[in-house]
Amino acid sequence: MDEFKEAARRKLSFGQTIKAVFWSFFGVRKGRDHDRDMAQLNPVHLIIAGGIGGLLFIVALIVLVKLAIRVAS
Repeated sequence: MDEFKEAARRKLSFGQTIKAVFWSFFGVRKGRDHDRDMAQLNPVHLIIAGGIGGLLFIVALIVLVKLAIRVAS
């Protein structure tokens, strides 16, 4: 439990965590940046940012499918 509390006090801000999650969804990340992020990301921020990113991805897919259906009709 102490390890989690210590990890939750890590340095990177929520905005920096959003940026790291975006690059992870995009699939482009330098190895050294990934290693730095893993050492500094706050796991609580990471879970929240991942959930938001996943939700936005699903919404974007739904919008694209509806748009494609509308154009095809």
